[in-house]
Amino acid sequence: MEKKSSKRDDGQGSRAQLVLPIAGLLATVKGALMDWVINGGLAVLAALLEQEREALCGPRYRHLAGRTATRSGYAPGELVLGGRRVSVKRPRVRAAGGGEEIALPSWEQFADEDPLTMRAVEQMLVGVSTRKYKRSLEAMPAEVNERGTSKSAVSRRFVAATEEELSKRWSGSLASLCLAALMIDGIVCGEHTIIVAIGIDEKGNKHALGLVEGATENASSCTRLLTNLVDRGLDTTKSILVVIDGAKALAKSVRDVFGERAVIQRCQVHKKRNVLDHLPEHRRASIGAMISTAYRSPDPKRALRMLQKIARQLEHDHPGAAESMREGLAETLTVKNATLPERLERTLSTTNAIENMNGGVRRTTKNVRRWRGGKMVLRWVGAALSEAQKGFRRLKGHAGMPKLVAFLRAHDERLASSDVANDITLAPHRKVA
Repeated sequence: MEKKSSKRDDGQGSRAQLVLPIAGLLATVKGALMDWVINGGLAVLAALLEQEREALCGPRYRHLAGRTATRSGYAPGELVLGGRRVSVKRPRVRAAGGGEEIALPSWEQFADEDPLTMRAVEQMLVGVSTRKYKRSLEAMPAEVNERGTSKSAVSRRFVAATEEELSKRWSGSLASLCLAALMIDGIVCGEHTIIVAIGIDEKGNKHALGLVEGATENASSCTRLLTNLVDRGLDTTKSILVVIDGAKALAKSVRDVFGERAVIQRCQVHKKRNVLDHLPEHRRASIGAMISTAYRSPDPKRALRMLQKIARQLEHDHPGAAESMREGLAETLTVKNATLPERLERTLSTTNAIENMNGGVRRTTKNVRRWRGGKMVLRWVGAALSEAQKGFRRLKGHAGMPKLVAFLRAHDERLASSDVANDITLAPHRKVA
């Protein structure tokens, strides 16, 4: 028995002895391979630069008649590599006769700062802090001098890039978009609230449109956002479905900017939440269930009667809840009157689509511990919206979008008929000769 046990132990020990050297060898090979790839790439670049210099100056140590450029030694330079800047010797070329320096095409291409800035922005948006930026990069060979990975350097690049995006990305033209719906909601960052808007085109694709600082309860902020969208080319000649939370100021701003072309749908989830906030704890479950049942009704008239009945039941003991229920109640059933497919109706009855995007913004900005003013908040939220848009999918129920478009065009026709009727009614009667 003792012999068998010792043999088994010997076998396990030998296997362990084999595993350990292999693991160490793999780690060594990985490090050696990375060093070999980087050093090899730098060597290839050096050969390419020398080849370009030779094309301009001719072969070394040969006299050429009519030479237009001459070698001028080397100068220290830096290139972007793996999220940092590395030191590289730069071959120099001057025009013949000691003229101006001639740039080598490959050097100008590889020395571009943009890839480094893009890497810093991407790392921060996926949650890497400025302090840990260097640790997130692949290690360089010991003989390669590097810089540009410090906290301050990364922060400067991030600020510059997000400021540029804030001024360009959110001021571009919207004229090419054929939008059927618009969703507006607010997101809180520290002590600041940012109002954001997304558009849904006639095929069900989502587009982040714009953002301003201010709350949805602030009419001037809401109007500023909508006016900005119109100034950038958002079409106001056709009716559009506007899905909003329960803020009165936001509804007023939508009507002020779009007029009768705005078909407003108030979020059913916000309506339910606002009503329940006025109720004691022991009544919330039952009233919440009644409201949900009413909104699930396929008949909009029956749903309205059920909701009005709930308001009457609450009026005596909880007048605040009853008033909250009645405020803008019909506008919570707008898409139900459009007879859309059930899945699309559910999607457009709430602001869940934009709130999901806002959740992505919160995840992106969660590592920010202190907000230094509204400009910083706008920069971060703008960058986070651009990041969120990369993962946008088509709207749930997008197959029913043609029915929504038909509903909106029918609304346009009714408005046109009403305008014609008003013109006829208001026209002065002409005397018959």
